[in-house]
Order: sequence, then structure tokens, then C-alpha cells
Amino acid sequence: MRELRDFYTGTVIRDIARDLKRAQPSFPDRRFVTDALKGLAPLSLTGRAAHIAAAMRTHLPQDFAEAAGILERSLGPRHAGSDTFGMAPFKYLPHTMYVAAHGLAHFEESMQLQCELTQRFSAEFSIRAFLIHHPEATYERLRLWARHEDVHVRRLVSEGSRPRLPWAQRLRHFQKDPAPIVALLEMLKDDPELYVRRSVANSLNDIAKDHPGIVVDTCRRWMKSATPDRAWIVSHALRSLVKQGHSGALALLGVGRAPRVRVDKVSIRPARVPLGGRVTCACTVTSVAKSAQDLLIDYQVHYVKANRGTSAKVFKGKRVTLSPAGAVPFAVTVKLADLTTRKHHPGRHAIDLLVNGKPFPLGTFVLTLS
Repeated sequence: MRELRDFYTGTVIRDIARDLKRAQPSFPDRRFVTDALKGLAPLSLTGRAAHIAAAMRTHLPQDFAEAAGILERSLGPRHAGSDTFGMAPFKYLPHTMYVAAHGLAHFEESMQLQCELTQRFSAEFSIRAFLIHHPEATYERLRLWARHEDVHVRRLVSEGSRPRLPWAQRLRHFQKDPAPIVALLEMLKDDPELYVRRSVANSLNDIAKDHPGIVVDTCRRWMKSATPDRAWIVSHALRSLVKQGHSGALALLGVGRAPRVRVDKVSIRPARVPLGGRVTCACTVTSVAKSAQDLLIDYQVHYVKANRGTSAKVFKGKRVTLSPAGAVPFAVTVKLADLTTRKHHPGRHAIDLLVNGKPFPLGTFVLTLS
């Protein structure tokens, strides 16, 4: 199966070389390609990108301002929209790494280049180096960019400042005090593009892992006279807190009351399943209340870890309004094939139903290696 790192092949490197040669006719494209390919094979995706960036450093002018001008002139067309772009924009990941590694002493040139890069790929990784080394100046630039006409630049404001951005260095100062980030998100919460609003929600979800109260208070404020788009941000932003059964988050979404239900007619099949197989779990949730209830029904699997302990993973289910004595069936299929994000281990796994955050144990199944 083709791996992500295999994107960086001789074809892509030669394409980058042609771009740089077009921007600066004196650029030594052949020597750049030779150096970029040398030692590339065993490296990871980001390792390959950094390796290509190192070759850029060798063959571009050592003066950063001059090199930045060449890189900017080498860029292709800006993204026309905010749809999924596949792997093609990753051609510019080495460019962003170059800026982060060599542009810290050249603030204005770096900001200009990142503004252009993020409209072709994303500068969410490189901008973090500037937030760490030039926090005040970079933050003020993000405030300006929050009103930028280009959707990708606006998204950089929320995505690049996420305290816990995946694959990236954490922004410890924002983890400690997220108030400056919340102020940026306030500027973007009603952005016309879902691409930006989703990033706003993801940033709040990051903050919730360190400061749940701040996020709940922010979402409560946002829900006053909220549009449907803003209400979606709140729901998406609270997803981790909801999975944890956080009472404030559940209450804000209207499912904070303790459920008055009975869970029965449980079926977990098969009782033993080999690695790569599937388990189907079904049950019925019946109201025992005298009035209608708004219920959020999720489920969690207690996966066995390598040390024989367990770790619970919560999965989204559905939201229902259950009338007095009303009943609703619930069924899920648990896939047990290894993923890049989860390796399965043999042993007894438990499944719980979560109703408004309250766990109802359903039973167990045994995962085998064969």
C-alpha cells in the first residue's frame, strides 16, 4: 500500500526544481534534484519534506530576503476554493519548513511568504515558530489576517494558533493562558466559510482539554442569539467534553439532565472475534420518565492495551427525544482492524452505552489474534 511519504518522489522534486528555475533562471536545478534525492528513501513524510527544505537552503541564495522572493515567485496558482485538495498541495510543505528554519530573523519577509504559501498549502505549522519566537508581533499579524479577504489566510489564524495542533509543536503559552486565542476566535466565529468555522471549533476543542470551563463559558456566550452556523461550531467544539460527560457541556447542548431510562434487549455478537473482524452490539433504550426526554446516546469501547490494562474510546451515536414509555433501538458495529491511529491487542473488551454521559454497561467480547 502506498504510504503518505511516497508523495515525495523524484517527480515532485523535479517539479519543485522547475518552479524555482522559472522564478530564478540561475537556480542550479540539477544539483538541487541530486541533493534532494540523496538519502530520501528511508525518511518519513515530514522527514522527506525537511530534507528537501535543506536542499533548498544549500542551493538558494543564503540571503533570506532574496531566497524568499524566489520562493514566492515560484508558487503556483492560489486555491480557488476551500474544498478537499488531496495530497498535491503538500508540494509546498518543504517551503513552509524552510521559512520556519531560516526566516525567524526576517519577520516581514517571512510573514509575506507565509501569507502566500497558506493560500496554496497551509502555513499552520511554520507560523507556530513565529508565535513562539515573536509572540507579540505574530499575534498582531494574526489579528489583521482575521479580516483578510482570502479564506485560507483567515483559517491560518485559527488553525495555526491551535494550542494542540496535531503533528505540530504545542503552543505552551497558549495552553497556559488561552485568552488571546479566544479573542481571535471571537473574530472568526461568524465567518461565512465552513472551512474557517470548523477550524474555530477545533481550536476550542483543543482549549477544552486544558480549560474546559473557559470553553463552556465561551460557548454559552456564543449561544445567545446564535445562528445555526454558530450553534454548529458550539456543538463541534464541545465534542470532547460531551464524550467525557462534562455536565456543563451536556447542559449547554440541552442534554444535561440525568436520564431516566432502562437499557435492555442487549446483544453482542460474536462473543469471540479475530483481529480484523467486527462485533455488532444492539440494545433498546426505554423511557421510564413521565415526560419527554432529550437524550444523547453514545457508546464507548474499553480497548485492551499492550500492558493488559484498558483505555476507553467514546464514539458518537445519536440524539433523540424520547416520549414517556417510548423506546428506541440502538445498534453499532465495532471494527477491529488495526489502524495507523489504533493497534488492537487480544483480550476481553467491554462496551458501555452512554446516555447523557451516564454509562450503562452492555457486556463484553473477546478479541483473538486468529
